[in-house]
Amino acid sequence: MPALPDGEPVPPDGTLPAAVARTAHDGGTRAPGPAPAGRFGVYVHVPFCSVRCGYCDFNTYTAAELGGGASQVAYADTALREVDLAARVLADAGLSGREVSTVFVGGGTPTMLPAGDLGRIVRRIDATWGLAEGAEVTTEANPDSVTPESLAVLADAGFTRVSFGMQSAVPHVLATLERTHDPDRIPDVVRWARDAGLDVSLDLIYGTPGESLADWRTSVETALATGVDHVSAYALVVEPGTKMAAQVRRGELTLPDEDDQAAKYELADDLLTAAGLDWYEVSNWARGAEHACRHNLAYWRGDDWWGIGPGAHSYVGAPAGGPADGVAGVRWWNVKHPRRYAALLEDGRSPGAGRELLTTAEAHLERVMLGVRLAEGLDLDVLEADGRRAVAGLVASGLLDGAAAVRGRAVLTRRGRLLADAVVRDLTV
Repeated sequence: MPALPDGEPVPPDGTLPAAVARTAHDGGTRAPGPAPAGRFGVYVHVPFCSVRCGYCDFNTYTAAELGGGASQVAYADTALREVDLAARVLADAGLSGREVSTVFVGGGTPTMLPAGDLGRIVRRIDATWGLAEGAEVTTEANPDSVTPESLAVLADAGFTRVSFGMQSAVPHVLATLERTHDPDRIPDVVRWARDAGLDVSLDLIYGTPGESLADWRTSVETALATGVDHVSAYALVVEPGTKMAAQVRRGELTLPDEDDQAAKYELADDLLTAAGLDWYEVSNWARGAEHACRHNLAYWRGDDWWGIGPGAHSYVGAPAGGPADGVAGVRWWNVKHPRRYAALLEDGRSPGAGRELLTTAEAHLERVMLGVRLAEGLDLDVLEADGRRAVAGLVASGLLDGAAAVRGRAVLTRRGRLLADAVVRDLTV
């Protein structure tokens, strides 16, 4: 698992810096005001898995890895303590007046917790801040971690959406990824979720060692055959320190080249588009805007969110017209191990491990980097002068859409989606 970033310490009580608080004065230039407008989301990290997949570097733990002092049974109560802490911290900063637009429960495998525990967490979030009308409430799930009954409990508790980690429909690909579910179960879990009234997304991974283009076609077509309205397709990234990285290093597995990855992305885009799912972010396709993942869109658009759970990250932006000190927002992150996370909250302290104040320059870079990945594109007025001058060359290279550029938007072509990082570099020179 990757190390947490460096940063300044988070105060034991979790108090937010004055630069982002709406109740602080800044040399007499900014008076206390009403709660800010804009969307606010909550992420809940559930750090448990039955097995650790060889490619995974997320902050997750199997029962054997947890050790003493970290209880899966007590986890919901521990998470609720952080909800209470978040309510106090945001209220002290004048940030408590917004309803929650989206909730996303990720992991790990969130549905390793009883559905009733997940429901308790959502109900506390609702009781604390209020869920906005039509709020999106998502949980991730493995196909072998749900039943028709558990999905019905989730829907009754306020969940509106479930994202299943399908990854592949091909047994030998799933075996290489060390995924435990039977691919034949996918149509069943999609049907169960829909019968419960939940919207459904399927997550796919392409570029697994040994996966052919025909294998990948099978996976995409199998996902589409279920009739889902949202598909995410991510290129496999083998991170240092994972079991798969060691297998590659020893020559036991061979990673595909960039041309193979590009061919699989283009095939997915062809198949998904033909089935009526349009891309709205580089790795995400939906059957209309109503089925796009609003929680992830909130990240890409720079909305505020609080991350609950070990290793979870949070972000609060500075108010418009805030202090002229170059601070655009604050990001912080929790300690990683569930045992330490639980101990801090039980002691009445913030589980924050560190935080960073984002400068306006850093926030600008992130806005370009994330915004350009969206199908709606990026307003060219956001760019600095050098970035705007680079647009013509990117259009000529076939990486940005020329008609959109005339309308004042930087919108990636399909080739540009494959080279999005290079486009961002040119736009932020």
